[in-house]
Amino acid sequence: MKSRLREKGKTVWDTGKADRFAVIVDGADYYRFVKQAILKARFQVLMIGWDFDTRVEFEPGGKTLEGPNELGAFLNWMVAERNPALDVRILKWNLGILETLKRGETPFFVLQWLWGNGVTLKLDAAHPLAASHHQKIIIIDDKIAFCGGIDITKGRWDTREHRDADPDRHSPRGHLLDPWHDATTCVTGEAARLLGDLGRARWSRATDEEVGVPPAHEVDLWPDGLEPELRDVEIGISRTMGAFDLYPQVSEIEAMTLAAIASARRHLYIESQYFASRRIAEAMARRLEEPDGPEIVVVNPESQDGWLEEKTMGAARARLLRLVRRADRHDRFGIFYPVTREGEPIYVHAKIMIVDDQFLKIGSSNLNNRSMGFDTECDLSVEADGSSETAGAIQRIRDDLLAEHLDMTREEVERRLKRDNSILRLVREGGARDGRQLVPLPIRELDVADETLGEAELVDPERPPRFLHRIRGRLGLR
Repeated sequence: MKSRLREKGKTVWDTGKADRFAVIVDGADYYRFVKQAILKARFQVLMIGWDFDTRVEFEPGGKTLEGPNELGAFLNWMVAERNPALDVRILKWNLGILETLKRGETPFFVLQWLWGNGVTLKLDAAHPLAASHHQKIIIIDDKIAFCGGIDITKGRWDTREHRDADPDRHSPRGHLLDPWHDATTCVTGEAARLLGDLGRARWSRATDEEVGVPPAHEVDLWPDGLEPELRDVEIGISRTMGAFDLYPQVSEIEAMTLAAIASARRHLYIESQYFASRRIAEAMARRLEEPDGPEIVVVNPESQDGWLEEKTMGAARARLLRLVRRADRHDRFGIFYPVTREGEPIYVHAKIMIVDDQFLKIGSSNLNNRSMGFDTECDLSVEADGSSETAGAIQRIRDDLLAEHLDMTREEVERRLKRDNSILRLVREGGARDGRQLVPLPIRELDVADETLGEAELVDPERPPRFLHRIRGRLGLR
């Protein structure tokens, strides 16, 4: 069956078969699975990300896997002792190095890696002014790849239980950290090879250096204990890259997101760090005005991370929620934030969109302007395309996420949804009385600072500045 949403050059960069595909929810499992896969690496580890903190522990509750527990020491051990032939490369957003210095990260690793001793660290500045390199991809030997929203950095580790005052959820300096919800994917096969191509192209663009394709081998890098949701499934790869230098604008993720919203029939379930894209909000409003349009359930953080983000992204969310709720004449929209059993807000960093049981998208992009047209992003998507097996897997992934937020079993979520087919009613009724919950997000009032900063495009621009496009046009570039 022909895909409804995947269109090369518009909504996807490319598609490829994944021999195995899994969704990994929250950092505890992700960190452990990444370390397992790297331990099996033969030739190449390519880590592309917004940030990496060399002090982060893979297993803060106590080491069980081989090798050092901290990221920096582990990667050095891999190339110095475990496998001297291994080529380990890290590409990190260039302005992220300021955060590295501010937080007091051990400079030994950073300076050593920048000089290319053992591990090679490069800083990615190949993006428009004030944009960020926001992809989160790890590719190992082109045989396995992780792509999603989780960075291996401070504050991302948490378990799916999101326990209150969890002593294992601490900073490298030992301070307790707030609960954190996140998600990523793991793929093998052609999809992993394509992500390898994407990662090497990004490395070349950022450094003017070519990276060779790793030799083929037969070692299975799939982590122990990670159960694939699907096998032999077609994966779509979509990108955002703001126009820069001689490189054209790429907005595949925005096109895919708008197409997915338009395709929804019954349910649209979204998890995102932000709700700040006017184009996306207007697309939702149009669907909500329809007499028989879909329910839309959005899971966001209670508030944004820091004063400036709250005054910009938070203010934009308040304005756009008013727009959406005016259109919601049939009461089919809800936005919620998760809380722990004791009521502490869980920060939402996951970037997930699930349409009915037909479409799943997970990656690094948020529902904000930057992710749609300014920063560098990468999302993976799966479409049922008439496959009942794929549709069943997409439904289980969605119900599993709801079960986590509502402190229920997935089977209980399935039973309640089968009863009345309403995610919105399920969330409003809630789950276990003394468990985790999804709480309705109120629309806050805007003050003068909100109005002033919220109108500025510097924090959340839709596209690179227009004068760059004019210059490109005069040079005959498109």
